[in-house]
Amino acid sequence: MIEDQSTVGALMLDLEGTALTMAECELLNRPSVGGVILFKRNYISPSQLTDLTASIRECKPDILIAVDQEGGRVQRFYEGFLSLPALYSIGQLYARDADRGRLVAEHCAWAMAAEVIHHGVDISFAPVLDLYNSESRAIENRAFSPSAEDTVDLAESYISGMNKAGMVAIGKHYPGHGSVEADSHEELPRDEREADEIMGADYKVFAKCVSRLGGIMSAHVIYPAVDGEPAGFSNFWLNDKLRTELGFQGAVFSDDLSMTAVKSAGTAEYRAKLALTAGCDMVLVCNDRESALSVSDWLERNEIQGSRKLHKLRAKPAPEIANLYNEEKWLTACEMVCSLTKI
Repeated sequence: MIEDQSTVGALMLDLEGTALTMAECELLNRPSVGGVILFKRNYISPSQLTDLTASIRECKPDILIAVDQEGGRVQRFYEGFLSLPALYSIGQLYARDADRGRLVAEHCAWAMAAEVIHHGVDISFAPVLDLYNSESRAIENRAFSPSAEDTVDLAESYISGMNKAGMVAIGKHYPGHGSVEADSHEELPRDEREADEIMGADYKVFAKCVSRLGGIMSAHVIYPAVDGEPAGFSNFWLNDKLRTELGFQGAVFSDDLSMTAVKSAGTAEYRAKLALTAGCDMVLVCNDRESALSVSDWLERNEIQGSRKLHKLRAKPAPEIANLYNEEKWLTACEMVCSLTKI
């Protein structure tokens, strides 16, 4: 098979409602736009979601459709979808019974990926590879465990489940957001630990998982002992460490450039420039249509395109996805997931 050599636009943005408008279709068709991310406001029901993703595909067939469908407190599609546990619940099960924990992690990930693919979505930004810390406002129970070793073990099973459904895994938030208390939605966190501590724990998880990931999302966190820029704007973190030291070949996403953590860096266009220059392949600009339009204009004015790596992130549905809800595998996965969410 001949590999697609065309590029994908470097901008991922959001939609305002539950149906695609003509104006939004025109926006998605801009050459700078390569992806769209869906939020709770874009969802009413499974059938409505299927209609929405179909209309997006009809508008722009090669666009990447994404969501954050982690489980727990970060689940965008809820009513009519399988209720997914927070990853920390899986980690607690693993602490009691490692074999059972790995099995549930794989089935949970397969069910999550299978269901969103079934409704026309390519990727969920998952799994969270940050370490658990009860003081972390942004992460907390979104993470598997405070142990790097346990996190890697569970992540391998989780990623396997996603892959079996036909979805690549996007690890986040590189090189680790879980060890800081501050929430990057509200402020710019600083991880004041020594470099050895960061490299021996948080970064270690990504280093161990990198070969299994199709993409990585960077953290809006500064690690002063290592580099003075937030990781998503840092050539050191994205090029020297991720690309060169770890040999990562997948796609790199910025976290949302509209978040408070990075707004002080400059205009939306300048923030996009910082992220792309540092090594991001695609930048997210969400919940701020004016900024998304400004970034789109800037990308096109400067003829900046996204990476060919982004093509590899499109879902490749496993055969059972088409008739998902009648599959024995789905019923088995649901039993496992529901047994955990009831604990």
